[in-house]
Order: sequence, then C-alpha cells, then structure tokens
Amino acid sequence: MSHRISERLIIVLLVSALLTIFFAGGLHAQIAQTITISSSPNPVGSGARALGMGGAFIGIADDATAASWNPAGLIQLETPELSVVGEYNSRTEDTSYTAFPEASGPQRVSSFELNYFSLACPFNFLNWNMIASLNFQHLYDFNKKVGFSYTDNPSSGPPLSLKNSIDYKQEGGLSAISPAFAVQITPEISFGFTLNFWEDTFQDNGWKSVYNSMGTGTFAGFPFTVKTNIREEYEMSGFNYNAGIFWNINHIFSMGAVFKSPFSAKLKHDYSSVSSVTFPTAPASNTSNKINYSEEETLDMAYSYGLGLSARLSDALTLGIDVYRTEWGDYVLHRADGTETNPITGKLQSESDICATTQVRIGGEYLIIGEKTIVPIRAGIFYDPEPSEKNPEDFWGISFGSGIAYKKIVYDVAYQYRFGRNVRTTTVGNEPSHQDVDQHTVYMSVIYHF
Repeated sequence: MSHRISERLIIVLLVSALLTIFFAGGLHAQIAQTITISSSPNPVGSGARALGMGGAFIGIADDATAASWNPAGLIQLETPELSVVGEYNSRTEDTSYTAFPEASGPQRVSSFELNYFSLACPFNFLNWNMIASLNFQHLYDFNKKVGFSYTDNPSSGPPLSLKNSIDYKQEGGLSAISPAFAVQITPEISFGFTLNFWEDTFQDNGWKSVYNSMGTGTFAGFPFTVKTNIREEYEMSGFNYNAGIFWNINHIFSMGAVFKSPFSAKLKHDYSSVSSVTFPTAPASNTSNKINYSEEETLDMAYSYGLGLSARLSDALTLGIDVYRTEWGDYVLHRADGTETNPITGKLQSESDICATTQVRIGGEYLIIGEKTIVPIRAGIFYDPEPSEKNPEDFWGISFGSGIAYKKIVYDVAYQYRFGRNVRTTTVGNEPSHQDVDQHTVYMSVIYHF
C-alpha cells in the first residue's frame, strides 16, 4: 500500500511540474497572453505611391488613398477615380532563446491579399467643392508561425528530463469599410473625415491561433508523454473615425494634419484546449483535461495623430515629411472576468509601463514627364518604432517605387524593407529572448480615372 501511495505522490508531483513548465513559464504563456500584431502596429495608410515615398503622405494626400492618410486631401481629386491595391508580405523573425539555444532560429511567413479598394467621386453642391468616397482597407496582419524543439533538464528539484516540440500558428487580420467625405472650406483649406466600420461583413475580421506541443521524458525514473492542443479565435467589431485638415500654404508648400480617434472594440473570444499526460508503465494514472468556453471581451484601441509637410519644388519634384504619434498607454484589453490587461505585455494594465511611439517618415517623388506618359521615381526612409515595456523597440525602413501613367490609367508598384534588431525582448524559461525582424512588403496598385 505504501508503495502505491509513494508512486501516486510522485505522479502528482510530476503532473504539477509539467503544468508549471507548460503554462507558467512556457512559450504558450508568452504568446497567448499578448495580442501579436505581425505587421507594424502603428496606424498607417495605404497605396503604392505613398509606400514608395516612405509613407510621408499626410501633407500630400492627393489620390483616393487619402481617405486612409488624411481625408481632407481627397478634395484635390478632380475626376472620379477607382483604385485597387494588392499587397505581398514576407517576414522573417530570427529568435534567440537564452534558456533553450537549440530552439533558436528563423521563422518565416508570407501572404498576399487585397490591401485597398476605393471609389471616389468629386461634386459641387451649392457652390461648395466636395468629394465622397467608399473605401476598403486592410490595416493589420496577424499571420505568424513558431516551431521548434528543445530539451529541458532542470538543475533543481527531482530528476526531470524533457524533450519537447512546439508548433504555433496564428492567422487573420483586421480590415475596415470606410466611407469618406471632404469639403473645400476656402480656396486654401479643406476638411475631411473617414468613418471606419470594423466589421466582418465582407471577410473575417479577427484572428485565430493553434498551439500544439508534444513532449517525452522521464521524471524520477518514470517515463511519460505530455501533449497539449489549444485553439483560440477572436472576432472583432467596432467603429472609429479619421478627421483631417489640408492647407495649401502657397504654390510650393502644403500641410496636413490628421487625428484617428480611439474606440472600444467588441471581441468574441472562443477558447478550447485538450491536454494529457500518459504514463506507459502506469496507464491507470493517465490524466487528461479539456476546457471549452466563449466570452465577450472589450479591446480599447489607442488614438493617434500626425502632421505632414510637403514641398512641390517644381512640376516634377515633390518632397514630404510626416511625424506621427500613437498613444499606446490607452491600449487595454478588458477581459470577461473584469481584469484589465495590457495586450502588448500580457501583464495587468496596472503593472505595465507602455510609452507612446513617434514615427518619422521622409520621402520624395520625381516625375519623368513624356509626351503621353509619366514615369515616377520614388524613395523614402522612416523610423517606425513598436510599443514595448518601458521603451519602444526601434524599427527602421527604406522604400522605393515607380510606375507609369498613361491616359486614364495609372499603375504603381512599391517595395518596402522594415527591420528591427534585438527587439521584442521577452522572458522564456526565466531567461531573456529577443528577435531580429526583417519585413519585405510590395504594393501594386491600379488607378482608373473616369
């Protein structure tokens, strides 16, 4: 009898140790407690022309993508315009784990999707120049993959040896349907706004993840196998607006300002998990656990604002600079049990220290003007930090682009390289980990003027 009690006690200790490894200090705790936005988390606009100029577009905003940058700039459109933008993304995250160096290495993911669609129509009403547009914009990317194996042999406690494999996949994104309107108040000043409806009417607006782990090992001489499968799905809905002002200072300089409002988004969260511990030499002691629930949560999105200045130095050359700030301290996840957590750190909001981020974008465009065609040459640089505990993480980038305009059709293409070194620092296995991130983005757009 005493032998059975001792054996059962050892098994109980084993299960407790495994739960501690997998759910308190393991990779899933690191991932699941945060909302991982794989693209730049800072609000940005769309369009191959803007991307090619490094995103310095708030003070230019003279095509239909202005609804996403500075809606007041829409007033510069003189004819109805149809725009379609496709987007290709490729990202590599090279992670270094101090606790598990054998798990270190690059993870790659790529995607192609519709980034932007717009139909804009200028008109005159009671001698006021106005324009209305209907837009679709894909704003955030959640695609992510993590997969590796590692061995854990703790130096303290009962003898434990574990070989474990981790596979994590997250996919999805957030998009908005956005009607926009602009009016020319004076010959020099215009005002505009964009209404953003974050719904899944036309596509899934949310993200889902699947986490799988499988490990084998021994504990105090007992062989075991442990498996975990966790599935989570979020659906998001909400509403906010962008408001902008555009000022033609003179024939050279123009200035734009934009404010993107905060809002509380509704999240439907579905969770399911299955975990098991199997003992080949003691099958009567096998254990398993299942959890399933659905809950409603609220995600407070941060507000942001920016200022842009452009200089049209000639008919061929335009330069621009933008400064843009996002107040990440207001980014809060209200869970169903009433707790408030920070989606960036995964900690309680009261224990998190997140500062605002400030983007700086500089770019230019030079037009090669022919008899029937116009060929642009564009380039830009930018600083695009990501929010993190205490201090933002430094991300930098360069971009360039070109295209051709012929009669009523304009085709543009742009490439952007965004990178960060020793960023996204976190703790795995009670030791620090960090990443080197490389992101490649290509935008291709077609504009048709009616």
